[in-house]
Amino acid sequence: MPSLSRTQQERALSLLKQQGMVRLSEFVEAGITATTVARMKDKGLVLQLSRGLYQLPDAPIDTHHTLAEAAKLVPKGVVCLTSALAFHGLTDAIPSRVWIAIGAKDRRPRIETPPLQFVRFGEKVLTSGIKEHVIEGVRVRIYIPAKTVVDLFRYRRPAGNRYQKSPGLNLALEGLREALRRRKASPAEIARYANEAGVWKVVQPYLEAMTANA
Repeated sequence: MPSLSRTQQERALSLLKQQGMVRLSEFVEAGITATTVARMKDKGLVLQLSRGLYQLPDAPIDTHHTLAEAAKLVPKGVVCLTSALAFHGLTDAIPSRVWIAIGAKDRRPRIETPPLQFVRFGEKVLTSGIKEHVIEGVRVRIYIPAKTVVDLFRYRRPAGNRYQKSPGLNLALEGLREALRRRKASPAEIARYANEAGVWKVVQPYLEAMTANA
């Protein structure tokens, strides 16, 4: 008759195969103790990615691996700004951190790995323009190109508490140009999100200039 720990080990491996990455809290909810997970780690059966987050050692690693990690650690967050732009292939910039949007009143998680840059969005702009992608078996919420470009214009300013570590205007312009050129966002989409976010007057002249000779 298999031991309890063996049964838990098999369930843990099955869960990892299904979900790609699993938090310790998810193991516990499934009836798998922290002790079992620790023993599996010591045996090399699981790989600890960061505090409380695990993956199979032989799991395939995607180019956007850190986005999957971030999504597991911050389930309510949405990949945004520079990270979303890079995901959509609309910039050559390689973000040193994963940019994550959270609600204005959400608790800011304390996470060391991977490095995260949190920004707070109001309810209206937080919940619009999101598309779910699957990366390494993890469902990752990422803003679509048109919404990402508009958010970059909103966070273009270099000063103030709200705009700390702003990506700046140049990245917003690069994103707008590439999104239009690669047809990943239409002028109408961008205008709609810009109006919704209250930055249409800022975006309008750049959008009109880039589409004048299209």
